[in-house]
This record gives sequence, structure tokens and C-alpha cells, in this order.
Amino acid sequence: MTDLRIAGLTKAYGPGATVLEELDLTIPGGSLAAVLGPSGCGKTTLLRIVAGFLRADAGTVTLDGHTLAAEGVHVPPEHRRIGIVPQEGALFPHLSVGRNVAFGLTGLARGARGRRVDEMLKLVGLAGYGDRMPHELSGGQQQRVALARALAPEPQLVLLDEPFNALDSALRAGVRADVRAALRATGATAVLVTHDQQEALSTADLVAVVRDGRVAQCAAPQELYRRPVDPWVAAFVGDAVLVSGAADDGTVTTPLGRIALAEGGPGGPDGMHEGLVLLRPEQMQLTDPASADVRGTVIDVRFYGHDAMVTVALDGVDGPIDVRVPGPVSVRAGGQTGIRVTGEVTFHPAAG
Repeated sequence: MTDLRIAGLTKAYGPGATVLEELDLTIPGGSLAAVLGPSGCGKTTLLRIVAGFLRADAGTVTLDGHTLAAEGVHVPPEHRRIGIVPQEGALFPHLSVGRNVAFGLTGLARGARGRRVDEMLKLVGLAGYGDRMPHELSGGQQQRVALARALAPEPQLVLLDEPFNALDSALRAGVRADVRAALRATGATAVLVTHDQQEALSTADLVAVVRDGRVAQCAAPQELYRRPVDPWVAAFVGDAVLVSGAADDGTVTTPLGRIALAEGGPGGPDGMHEGLVLLRPEQMQLTDPASADVRGTVIDVRFYGHDAMVTVALDGVDGPIDVRVPGPVSVRAGGQTGIRVTGEVTFHPAAG
């Protein structure tokens, strides 16, 4: 399998404008990894360096054991065997769908080239579309053609640069699923650059969260969501409820009661420690206030169909907390409710 290994990658666009700072990242061959982070964190710069469009100031990039970038080494983009799916497809408007897909197949005979095009279009669910022009396709279909074009030359690595941004929400989930299925069918190693947390968690095998030019945490989606390395990562990858707590011997005492700590979670306490406890909104349940140990006042209810988010103010907690419950809900703003916590939580000791 084709592993991608990035070590000590540094890039600045001038004095005081460092974008990547000694970034390390390893992506196992055959996996789809998402690089997730806020605007300006260095995601696109990282992708452009891996593709060969930019030179790093320091660090190395290796693919399948071959050095693509290092001190004194810069393999040109056309020699890296990397396919790219840009934003909005970027198809050649004057070429048919088939000729777009065949663009990088210059080394094949005409018959073999045609068979490869047909194979790729079938893979992305567009068999029979070869004679159409790009303007005759929907946005989602154009993205599938861009993926087919990237996969056709059998690249060692596929880079996807926020490829679903231009699609409306109704199309995104379907196109993401199709792209994921096509990548898995070919066994290609792929990197998806995105700022969309749901997209990263639902699509990738591995998610690398980038903060200030470094990888803050890299883990499988469920591990990242359940056991974030710090409160910032916790809040960035999903809705987070942070409350103060004192941890001791595998449990933590909070205003929401005494809760079990996740085994092996960050900041595993050794003796009593003060810090922050992370819960997810779906870990809490609304209960009858008359018999509850923890009570609060409902501030707001937001109904989404499949579930609802209920905002509750609790004594001893700074600010309201959000509770995600299956919809519909019977509570109303201004009413009283009980709160019960389920599952385990992660604990982050206070600095110092």
C-alpha cells in the first residue's frame, strides 16, 4: 500500500507569516484521510506542497517510500503520480466528458484509453455519459467526472481540495458517498481537505485536525469525537459541553453528578485533579424534575425533525448547556427539567 509520510513540514509566506510549522502526518496506504481545520490554519498550503505546486521551507514529503520534497529535492508535480480533484470540478469546458477523463492517459493506445474511460465512468456512476459536454451535467455529476479524471491514470495518491463546497446540501451527502465508494473500489490513498466537521467525520477513515500550522490530533473519526486531545479540538469537531470537575480514581465529580472517566482518555488523573470535563449533548437525558438530583430551567428548544437541541440553565454551571434528544420533545422554554448523564467523559486537567 502507498503510505504518505510528512515530517517537519514548515512554510512561511514572509516574516511573521508562518503557515505550517514542523507539521507531521502519516497516512496509511489505501485510506481516506481528512485534513480538517479552520480557515487560515494551513490546510490548502499543505495540499499544494504535497501536490508539488509549492516548495516547503523545511521538512520532507515521501510517498510509497519515495522522497517527493526535502532539502534540495523537489519532484515536479507531473512526476509525482498524484491525482487532484479541485473545487467545482474544473473540467475543460471544450472537451467532452470522455475526453476530460482521458486527458491524463497519453501513454495508452486509443483502444485501451477508451476502455479505461468507460471503466472510470462506470465506477463513478456515469456510464454512457462520455459524449456529453460539461455544461450538460449537474454540479454533482461534474464532481464525479473530476474524480474519474483523477483516478484514470492510476495515481498513487488522490488529493481532494474541498470538492463538495459548490454543491447544495441535498447533493453533498450522495456525492460524498459516491466518491468514498469509488476511492475504496480502486484502493487509492486519498487526502480530503475540508473545513466541514460533519464531512470529515462521516467520510474519512482518519481525521487530522490542524491548528496553527500543526496537527493537533490525528485519529479515527469515532476516537477523535469521543476522546479529543484538548477542549479546543473537542469544540471544533462537534458540539461540546464543558463543565468544571474534580477527578479522582476513575471518576469525576461535576455539577451534573459523579461520572465515570473514559479509560485511557487524555489527562487520566493520578490522585485528585481540578479541570474541565467534556460531554457531548447526546450523552445527557431529560428526566422528571420531581425525582431528579440535577435540575434546570429550559431556556430554548430547537427542533430539527430527527432530534432536538434543548438549552438548559443549571445551578453551578457557567452558562447554559445543550442537550440533544430524539424529537419531538415535550419540554418548553421556561419549564423545569431534570438532567441525567450517560456514558463516560474525558477529563482535561487545569494548566499548572
